Amino acid sequence: MHTPEGSPLGISTRLAHETRTPFAHHGFVNTPIHRGSTVLFKTLDDLEGAMRADTRRGPYTYGLIGNPNSRELERLCANLDGGAGAVVVESGLAAVSLPLLANLAAGDHALFTDSCYGPTRHLANKILPRMGVTTEFYNPRAGAEITRHFRENTRFVLLESPGSLTFEIQDVPAIASAARARGIVTAIDNTWATPLFMRPIEHGVDLVIHALTKYQSGNSDILLGAVVARDEAHWANLKHHAEAHGHYAHPDDCATCLRGMRSLEVRLKRHEASALEVARWLESRVEVARVLHPALPSHPDHHIWRRDFTGSSGLFGCVLKPQAAGRAHLKGFLESLRYFGMGFSWGGFESLVVSSDLRHSRIAPPWTEESPLLRFQIGLEDPRDMIADLALAFEVAGRVQA
Repeated sequence: MHTPEGSPLGISTRLAHETRTPFAHHGFVNTPIHRGSTVLFKTLDDLEGAMRADTRRGPYTYGLIGNPNSRELERLCANLDGGAGAVVVESGLAAVSLPLLANLAAGDHALFTDSCYGPTRHLANKILPRMGVTTEFYNPRAGAEITRHFRENTRFVLLESPGSLTFEIQDVPAIASAARARGIVTAIDNTWATPLFMRPIEHGVDLVIHALTKYQSGNSDILLGAVVARDEAHWANLKHHAEAHGHYAHPDDCATCLRGMRSLEVRLKRHEASALEVARWLESRVEVARVLHPALPSHPDHHIWRRDFTGSSGLFGCVLKPQAAGRAHLKGFLESLRYFGMGFSWGGFESLVVSSDLRHSRIAPPWTEESPLLRFQIGLEDPRDMIADLALAFEVAGRVQA
């Protein structure tokens, strides 16, 4: 979409206007919600023509296959990522599993970044091997050295940058280039950055995964996912497998997500600014060993983040010092927080925190930190209030430990 003068529209303008067609719906600004399963046809010719048509663009045939709300969301996702098309599905995890099922078969070998999302790891460890697929975890900082893991039967590489808990930034262009030279499909979980801060297709990636549950919806009230394909062939393959496996995005959830996406840029800027303020404050605390935020100069992959990203989101981590690592200290700290909920997911308006121990899961390289790893989601609250909350929690935890 371009201005009359030919210059590209700004992202905020695109978010507000792309894919909306008010005058196709009696002038209503938002597309009405189309709930339903059955689609009727006036004539036999219409029905037979629809059954022969491409289900990505052709007439609607059945609610499971698509509806005006899901297609509008797919068009917006593809537009923002610069892809040929997208498929929306019922959750972020479904958006992870769909590319795997669409591109892997018995006898294949697949590579997964060792920093991937926990349920993604479960797919690699438990589900794919039952299908005859060999899986292997690689060091997220492998970069071009990922070729050392390539085999004759390597068919797929999954990236996630930054990692969900440990926040390594991957050299996406180097990995994508190495894979493309061997005809290996690449997919990346880009939920942390969204297409506003990172556009992996421009760096050579084939498939981009989004948990729309997070920032795109923005209110912690839906489950939804999307996969954006760089070209027609990948898009057609995804759509075929999504239909074959019965993947579905409810029209209510699609409409809710579209509503959230119209304000995505505004919200992300607030998440970014507040998270950086809190992260810098945590770096000054004696209880904190290191803060895992790629936008901070202290992060070991900061130079790659600066090269490939245009911003940062509200999710980051920190490792506590050993003297602050006891369970009583951790319990006192977490349970005394007033404005940080203990819960999974992120990207909503509310701040969250979870604690993790990765010593029994990370293998490339092994995770050796004995101190708690905390992951913070900084919401839309006043960052001064969040900092005050954290300071009080450290004080309470210190008294518990003493």
